[in-house]
Amino acid sequence: MPDPLRVRDLELRFGLRTYIMGIVNMTPDSFSGDGLLAGRDPLDAAVVQAERMVAEGADIIDVGGESTRPGHAQLGTRDELERVVAVVRAIRERLPGTPVSIDTSKPSVAFAALEAGADIVNDVTAVSAGVALAPVAAARGAPYIVMHSRAQPVYGDVVTEVVADLRAALAAAEAQGCRRESLIVDPGIGFGKTAEQNLAVLAGLAALATLGRPVLLGTSRKSTIGKVLDAPADERLEGTLATTALGIAAGVDIVRVHDVAANVRTARMSDAIIRGGWTELGEQR
Repeated sequence: MPDPLRVRDLELRFGLRTYIMGIVNMTPDSFSGDGLLAGRDPLDAAVVQAERMVAEGADIIDVGGESTRPGHAQLGTRDELERVVAVVRAIRERLPGTPVSIDTSKPSVAFAALEAGADIVNDVTAVSAGVALAPVAAARGAPYIVMHSRAQPVYGDVVTEVVADLRAALAAAEAQGCRRESLIVDPGIGFGKTAEQNLAVLAGLAALATLGRPVLLGTSRKSTIGKVLDAPADERLEGTLATTALGIAAGVDIVRVHDVAANVRTARMSDAIIRGGWTELGEQR
């Protein structure tokens, strides 16, 4: 079995293999159809899902309470806190060795989730809102995921501008107290980009290496895959796996996914080819 991911030495682990982040959506309206609030006991469902994902090979569990699908209704802070804090606490108690990230755009939610046991702040508005969650992450020494997005999909050269925006956001996060070694970048597939621009960013992922930080890729079941394949959200697994494999070839370190088991297998095969180190004895050199 691969070594587990330890938050305290994240910067030492990246580059050895690809890590899998499993998605736990505490929403009723997720674009991917996996929102757990539609069920009768969402807290229990979330813990069961997290346990299953870890059993399938997930290294990190990402908990989110607000849908980010296009046209979603803004969620109030109190409602988001009610959706995620108890879930983070329950997952932390049940899976004490698994890093948990909180997917939010609100400083108060990030703070409460960290207090409840989360380890990582995943900020989907880091670029567009000026790394507003950086002070919260910095105060706790938590890894901070800086995701790219724009209000409008207007670009000259989308890859160059995504890299430039992320570079500026990294500098801003450091200025707010984050250690550079704790920062992770996400190109924001599906956020403020057309389908064609998303494909261009995916084709140009290797350019993110110039930022010198680990890269997280979140393409799972995204609408661009649906448009290319003419497939609904529940029929986009093969397209997601293609982006996982090609992303790893381009240097991605973490993939954020709904379908853990299939992506774990894809990542392990891709790692054996791209990163090397596999032997017939099943040991890493």
